[in-house]
Amino acid sequence: MPQGEELKRLEKEKGIIMRFVIGHSATPGGILDRGIEAEEEQYKDFLRLNHIEGYHELSSKTQIYFSTAVAKWDADFYIKVDDDVHVNLGMVGSTLARHRSKPRVYIGCMKSGPVLAQKGVKYHEPEYWKFGEEGNKYFRHATGQIYAVSKDLATYISVNRHILHRYANEDVSLGSWFIGLDVEHIDERSLCCGTLLDCEWKAQAGNPCGASFDWSCSGICKSVERMQEVHQRCGEGDDAIWHTSF
Repeated sequence: MPQGEELKRLEKEKGIIMRFVIGHSATPGGILDRGIEAEEEQYKDFLRLNHIEGYHELSSKTQIYFSTAVAKWDADFYIKVDDDVHVNLGMVGSTLARHRSKPRVYIGCMKSGPVLAQKGVKYHEPEYWKFGEEGNKYFRHATGQIYAVSKDLATYISVNRHILHRYANEDVSLGSWFIGLDVEHIDERSLCCGTLLDCEWKAQAGNPCGASFDWSCSGICKSVERMQEVHQRCGEGDDAIWHTSF
């Protein structure tokens, strides 16, 4: 992620605003909050939300993120990316630009996984009965590692966030908010390349992926150790963003 002057240049020249989005700990003023505040003072790359962090609060965080971002920045698209996903900014920007003229678009790697009714399993859905008979699948929605929504949809979430239902899983919640709306779902597979061979082959062929991660880990496995290696193999080139027109 660009830092300092590069971050400012990205905003000024390319209209891309990047921030680490984070709320607050359950103990205000604690060591975690102080650490974030110190880093923000140094790098100016955080967007702090009025939100208490917690795994089971991700749907709420998503609502607050869109509401905060829409109020702060007037953009064509609002994107959410997990911090253990590799992103090629130029490719993502080019992909979104193709859909700029459309009013309501929801872009990501669309999936339809099983609704998990069994307690104690990962991704358990307590409200499984709402999705029909046991064994049914969810409606089609973008996987949570990375997705983008157009301005109209982000604004819709912001205006209606207090009455939008939140399911246990953030990606399901987001997809449910668009059910019944005139929204174009765009299944963009370049946003979910694998990191072992897929993204490297495409980068070598001159068609790098927009985003890469490992499905088995819901992000890049051992991302702290491997992110730089994935970037070297799968990256579009550090200067690519400056030579890409949107």
